Amino acid sequence: QVQLVESGGGLVQPGGSLKLTCAASGLRGSINFGVWYRQVPGKERERVGSIIVNGTTYYEDSVQGRFTISRDNAKNTVYLQMSSLKPDDTGVYYCNILSGRVSYWGQGTQVTVSS
Repeated sequence: QVQLVESGGGLVQPGGSLKLTCAASGLRGSINFGVWYRQVPGKERERVGSIIVNGTTYYEDSVQGRFTISRDNAKNTVYLQMSSLKPDDTGVYYCNILSGRVSYWGQGTQVTVSS
């Protein structure tokens, strides 16, 4: 059974940093595509950025230059390093991975940016 576990969320002051981890277990293959999303109550889930199998990354304008997505293929893990955090970055962060032709979602981790 495939499990996707996210961790690393919490409360941080504006300007601070957090690193989220998305660890997959039970996969038969590797992660082809990893995407981070975030959602605020009352709003649609929005994509933050993504990483493909060769390590190429893409970021939404709102996080470009502040967030970095990386991966550890040996551990089937995707990371989201967040820096210079703003109150607008508050939300539940979800990871979504594609392995083979199957998409998996994590349970989400809360990130709150507040003084």
